Amino acid sequence: MTHVKRAFKFRFYPTDAQAAELSRTFGCVRLVFNKALAARSEAWTMRRERVTYNATSAMLTAWKKTEELAFLCEVSCVPLQQALRHLQGAFSNFWQRRAGYPRFKSRKKSRDSAEYTTSAFRYRDGRLTLAKMAEPLDIVWSRPLPEGHSPSTVTVSRDAAGRWFVSMLCDDSTVKPLPVLDTAVGIDVGIASLVTLSTGEEIANPKHERRDRERLARAQRELAHKAKGSNNREKARCKVARVHARIADRRRDFLHKLTTRLVRENQTVVIEDLTVRNMLKSKPLARAISDASWTELRTMLEYKCAWYGRELITVDRWFPSSKLCSACGTIAAKMPLNVRQWACDCGAVHDRDVNGARNILAAGLAVSACGDGVRPQRNTPGGRSSVKQEVVPPQRKRAAAQPRG
Repeated sequence: MTHVKRAFKFRFYPTDAQAAELSRTFGCVRLVFNKALAARSEAWTMRRERVTYNATSAMLTAWKKTEELAFLCEVSCVPLQQALRHLQGAFSNFWQRRAGYPRFKSRKKSRDSAEYTTSAFRYRDGRLTLAKMAEPLDIVWSRPLPEGHSPSTVTVSRDAAGRWFVSMLCDDSTVKPLPVLDTAVGIDVGIASLVTLSTGEEIANPKHERRDRERLARAQRELAHKAKGSNNREKARCKVARVHARIADRRRDFLHKLTTRLVRENQTVVIEDLTVRNMLKSKPLARAISDASWTELRTMLEYKCAWYGRELITVDRWFPSSKLCSACGTIAAKMPLNVRQWACDCGAVHDRDVNGARNILAAGLAVSACGDGVRPQRNTPGGRSSVKQEVVPPQRKRAAAQPRG
């Protein structure tokens, strides 16, 4: 039986010696990544030559033998090799048009992290010891690892607020398909109500950023008044980062609970394919859309449906879910955002969001039953389609069928 690879993230509190060793490792990882990226970019720009991972690995060996970079030998070699593998993956994503060109890691803005494989750590009896360290990490075990499974990869990171985390990648045999149900739900996302279900239930938007906006503004004002390069400025920066971390943690916790509930209660989940990146260009709504985090909501639904044997269907972004009457099928001429309720000529009175969720569900079930209007989906990094199919509205199919001049 194939087990799901799952990462378990825990907070830990390093000793002074461990913190110093990990900080050195983070710096060396960043340096190796940047030097390899510069070498590959220069080789292509000057000689139109593609540098492979094996070539950068040989470069790393040569760098360690120089007097200037001899300090690279003082840290574990595994995180440095993993940095080169990550760079190779970034270039692969760029060549396959899944991402932009790899960028250099900044000391101030990039995330501090180092990845260790099985040869660079020891895990015994719930105690994790990394290479170049004499003592195990003081980990807060908020939940147990899957019984009978040891981590295959360990990633140590430090966030902007100065918190230390360790993420362990394990095979999880507890993730299994749930019993098959006969229920389905359509989901319409919004700002006032984060999620409106086709059942008529509306789940309010917690608006985590707005709740802490005053505290965040106060911390940012204090940061602006501190002299650059001073210790007080660093303390003020950490204070701002802690407010941001508090907002992100609360938002992530809420979305995890919401998506888990939706996946457990429904066999089929139908959502709308929104271009959030383009919607963020609207200045009046950008802050509220970012706080709602619709993209993270969809991502969680995708992998949880794959884990638990559920079906996730996406409806094309051009499908007129809000303007379409769910009773008679008439499409309204206009539907501005300030219209929250509207009446159809057939006599039906609709709540905008509930009507949209019902139309999304009906379109998704129609496609699931007969396969009409299906087109390929975007692939996940693993190369497997994360959702089953997408509904294409009739007007777009007719436009695609017309010859182009």
